[in-house]
Amino acid sequence: MEIDNLLELARKRRCIRRFKPDPIPDGHVEKILEVARWAMSGANGQPWEFVVVRNQETREKIVDLLAEHRKRTHLMESTRIEALRHPGAGAPRTGPPYVKDAPVIIVVCGDPRTFQATVLDTHFSSGEGATFHMNIGNATHMIHLAAAALGLGSQWVSVTRPMERGLKELLHIPEMLRIFVMVPIGYRGYEPGISYRRELNEIVHYDSYDSGKYRSDEDVIAFLAELRKRTTGSYRTH
Repeated sequence: MEIDNLLELARKRRCIRRFKPDPIPDGHVEKILEVARWAMSGANGQPWEFVVVRNQETREKIVDLLAEHRKRTHLMESTRIEALRHPGAGAPRTGPPYVKDAPVIIVVCGDPRTFQATVLDTHFSSGEGATFHMNIGNATHMIHLAAAALGLGSQWVSVTRPMERGLKELLHIPEMLRIFVMVPIGYRGYEPGISYRRELNEIVHYDSYDSGKYRSDEDVIAFLAELRKRTTGSYRTH
């Protein structure tokens, strides 16, 4: 693949929050997961397993779990100062969650026992399960890129502990496994706008860190407040 094609794919990928209910062609999910299984993992531990949910009744139960999670999220988000509240959680939301029409939901599971593949020093010096979490993130990112390559939309849905318990019970997932994220996939229900990213010259340093680019605490707060302004009206485009 040419680097410009990869760059175009990276820019094309979006987190989509409204899907068409149209079914995904046979084989597309398998292609997406074939890409995901080639993700990087520490010491090639490959902790990931994927539960592909197509059944409508099961998907509706997942939507119910998300609706409960959304209530808790809004309650917690309301404790932040208004300028920094997340646009998707800073105000009460009515109606079913945005994943309700996605024809497929991929639940990304991870087996923490595979963390034993890494060198012993990593267990103590990298933070609790840091490599394991990065492994799951790598596979999830590959799912999103593969979906975009197939002309599909996808969404990163973080799974909290309470939601994880409900998902394990619903999908009969063993207690030993962890669920950090699930990915609804389908055709986009709208065309997202251009996503905002910081300029390359703001984030790249050569040979050593350029202290002139260091952001103070106040700078970061101002950035986040401006980011909220940018995304409030275009929340679907990150």
